[in-house]
Amino acid sequence: MLPTLRLIALLLPLTLVAGGGGTGDPLASRGWIWPVDAVRVLRPFVAPVQAYGPGHRGVDLGDARILRAPAAGTIAFAGDVAGRPVVTIEHEEGLVTTFDPAIAARPVGSTVGRGEVVAMVAPPGHTGAETVHFGVRDHGEYVNPLRLLGGIPRAVLLPCC
Repeated sequence: MLPTLRLIALLLPLTLVAGGGGTGDPLASRGWIWPVDAVRVLRPFVAPVQAYGPGHRGVDLGDARILRAPAAGTIAFAGDVAGRPVVTIEHEEGLVTTFDPAIAARPVGSTVGRGEVVAMVAPPGHTGAETVHFGVRDHGEYVNPLRLLGGIPRAVLLPCC
């Protein structure tokens, strides 16, 4: 009996932390779609330990050429940031998406529907060829885009000992 209790005590924190993307996540039920046709995550989201610390505030998606709006919104920005072309879409309830490197297919201020083409992947920036960095901010805070796409896998808990 003691090994079973120890196993439960060890696994409970993992279940609570790794459960993202499930029904308890308010971002998971938004109905967002992938912004690329072929989904291949080359580099995952890595949250910074501190607000201005190192991290990877988005996901890098490979085999990307055409970029689609993951949800309805308005193209808020299209231009260079630190020498790289970036496209930003503002969505409802404080959500903002960014694509880098990307060249807008529509002018700033355009309203876009979910799945509509918004940009083309530009020549490589900090990512490789045909790769785009896809970031999401929720009221100014970067969040893992996979939370909105239902792509964070739940932890698989295996018995120890």
